Formats: sequence, C-alpha cells, structure tokens
Amino acid sequence: MRTRHGFCVRQARIAQISVIGWMAHLAGCSAVEHTLLGWERCFTSMGVEMELRHLRYFVAVAEEGSLTVAAERKLHTSQPSLSRQIRDLEDEVGARLLIRRARGIELTPAGRAFLDHARAALSQAEAAAEAARRVAHPAKPCFTMGFLTGHELRWMPEALRILRDELPNIDVMISSQYSPLLADGLSKGKIDAAFLRREKGVPGLAFRVLVKEPLMVILPSDHRLAALKSIGPRDLVGETFVIVSNTAPVLRRVIDDYLKRSGINITPAHEADHLAMGMSLIASTRGVGLLPAYAQNFLPSSVTSRPLKGDTPTVDLVLGYRKSNQSPILKLLLSRLDELVASVSNKTR
Repeated sequence: MRTRHGFCVRQARIAQISVIGWMAHLAGCSAVEHTLLGWERCFTSMGVEMELRHLRYFVAVAEEGSLTVAAERKLHTSQPSLSRQIRDLEDEVGARLLIRRARGIELTPAGRAFLDHARAALSQAEAAAEAARRVAHPAKPCFTMGFLTGHELRWMPEALRILRDELPNIDVMISSQYSPLLADGLSKGKIDAAFLRREKGVPGLAFRVLVKEPLMVILPSDHRLAALKSIGPRDLVGETFVIVSNTAPVLRRVIDDYLKRSGINITPAHEADHLAMGMSLIASTRGVGLLPAYAQNFLPSSVTSRPLKGDTPTVDLVLGYRKSNQSPILKLLLSRLDELVASVSNKTR
C-alpha cells in the first residue's frame, strides 16, 4: 500500500496493458527511431507486453542511481529480483537501458529517452486511477470551523448538531486558536466560519454577534476579596494584577478601556498568553485578573470568580466569515444562527 494525495492506492498487478504502445503514442515513433533502434520494429516483434510495475522499477533505479539502493529503500524488494525485472524490461524494449558499474548504474542514451516517457506513462496511469476513484467515491464537502480556544465546550456541540442534522454527508474540520489567527485563517480561506472576537484590520470579513460576555474578577479562592459578593474596580488597586497579553488584542482593549473609565491606575504585573497561563499566574502570585465569564468553566479549585460592581464591561463573541465565501454549508449555518444562540443559552442557564 502507499499513500498519494490523500488516497490509499493499491499497487495491483495491472497486466495486459500495452505500455509500449501507449508510450509510442505519447512520444511519436519517428522522433525516437534513431535513438532506440526503431521503436516500430520493437513493437511488432514483441511477443509479451510489459506491465506498469516494470516502468516503476526502471524509474526508481534511474532516480536512485543504484539497483541496491532502489531495491532496499524505495521498492522494498531484493536486488536480484529487481535486476531480473530490469533485464526483462530491456528484452521487451529491445535496447539496453542502463549500464551496471561498480559505483551504481548509468543510463544509456536509449535509457534516458525511455525514462521521460516512462514517467509520463506512470503519471497518466495515476491520473486515470484517481479519476476513476473520484467518480466511484465522490469526496464529501469539507467545512472548517474555528473556535477561540475555550469556547468549544459551549458552541461546538450545537453547531455540529445543526450541520450534521441537515447535511449528514459532510466532513467538518475543527481549528482551535487565538482570535487573531482565526481571523487570518478566515481571510486566507483556510477557515469557513469562526467563533472569535471582532478583530480589526482584516478586510473582507463579516461578523455576526453571538453573545456579549461580561467580564469577571478571577482571584484565588482564599483571597481577601473572595469574601465579597461583588468587586468594584477600586478594590483592585494595590493588588497584583494579571492581564491578557496582545494574543487577545480585542479583550485587552476592553480591559484597558474599563480601567481607564473607572479612573484607576493599575500597572499589570504579569501578562498571560492564554487562559491556562492566566489561571496559573493568578494562583501562584495570589493576584487578580479580569476575564470573560466563559473562563468560569475552567477554574481549578484554587481559583474562583466574582462579578464586577456597577457598569460591567462586556466583550463580544462573534461568528466571523469571509463575505465572498459562497459555501452552501456556511449559508445553512448563518440561516440557523438564532437557533444556535438560543440552544446554547438554554443549556447554560
């Protein structure tokens, strides 16, 4: 067995194929008569027709420059068996194709001419087999969904249910990344739809708001502020403050704007690139931080959360997609977006 272009190809023994006749058609007999002692005479005098495996063996030997290396590394057969197959090929062609030397093999002029057409014949055979496979086994439509890491838990099950209930014969690929990377994937056509932040500076994208996530104070479970039912912005002054890094630029702007509006001056002590790092820093430094409400689903026992007092800041979670994407699967998802939001909301109450 071998894999090529995502297909598993059986190297079945394809007998009774007139490869020489095929190659003659490709090359034109008159163009090579002077090099190979007259192809036409060879064709008419040949009593046995070669098989595609002879061409594969010859090409492998020519490319490796050695019978031994080709046998061991590429063809996984014995060297004596390979030598016999090459001799059979030369007998059928009616010309010597290679010269065996102490340091390997050297193609004859006939061998060099034969090599080009052997490669073309094998390429055509592969193309024919692949075309037949595509007709016999049509590929399923593929749809790639991206998720801002941590949001798969709430949104992926319901999104998959909607797609698979309507389109059971599709392949869905999942990508979990930072929001800016998801936006880049959408822009480049690598992702069809993504659950992310409303990233700026990415032309050609459209966004649909799914939910406005309130920010929560995240702090150690035995922190003095954990005794409060809710925490005001001024309660954060003087605390070791952990803030998200620029791997989450939209969330970082929301937090910075909130602190500025609240009239407090806080210098972050640490920056966290992702949710797990933020939890670890808060627990180990006994610090505090602001994160969207979804983070509560991942809190370890040593860390807890409290709501903010007053006007609570929120950050949008949106569904993003490329405006030019004409995928019928995307259109289906967009048409049932309200149902998706309602289903997720009902399950989190």
